[in-house]
Amino acid sequence: MQYLKKMPPIAALSMGETFSRPANTIYEQVIDDYHLYDDPGQAVSNPFPAGTIEYLLYQKCWIDCLQWHVEDAIRHPDIEPREALACKRRIDALNQDRTNTVERMDDHFLTLFREVPVRPSAKMNSESPAWALDRLSILALKIYHMRIETRRTNADEQHIHQCTSRLRVLADQQLDLLRSIDELLQDIARGDKYMKVYRQMKMYNDPNLNPVLYNSAGH
Repeated sequence: MQYLKKMPPIAALSMGETFSRPANTIYEQVIDDYHLYDDPGQAVSNPFPAGTIEYLLYQKCWIDCLQWHVEDAIRHPDIEPREALACKRRIDALNQDRTNTVERMDDHFLTLFREVPVRPSAKMNSESPAWALDRLSILALKIYHMRIETRRTNADEQHIHQCTSRLRVLADQQLDLLRSIDELLQDIARGDKYMKVYRQMKMYNDPNLNPVLYNSAGH
């Protein structure tokens, strides 16, 4: 498999080099890798060194691929209750893994930009770089699966037309998001914007914060 060179350093970002397209190429590679077997039970084989942003991007999109297909499975009209419960708990766990991975991605950016002098006129962005990259990963999955819908031989012409139209919208959305991510990173690299990261603090998976869990702990 062909993988990318390392992501651009901060000096390159401040000069306008793009980060989003290499990231999106990793996402596309993950989606292709997943669909070699198309099995939500398969284990990830991450080709990048642990601790790198490339590793985190690959891991993030792999989690999204798993969750996408478990979300499909739980909607089967004839699913057995036990299987549905197992799917729901898997989705909860994947959601937590996704959040943890995105927050580690933001830790990478916080470290990357920590020495950047912030201009007095700098503004805070409401969305962190990692959560924007999270949306880019989901968008790559939407595009992959919508493209499949445009090629179905067992669907009528109206379905194909509608999905083709939706695919064009998704492609346009992807271009806008790619540009917005690069602009945000470049602004931070130049000190025109600064990062302020708020952790998600999800409560439903935490036995100390979910009252259903801590009230039932003694039973």
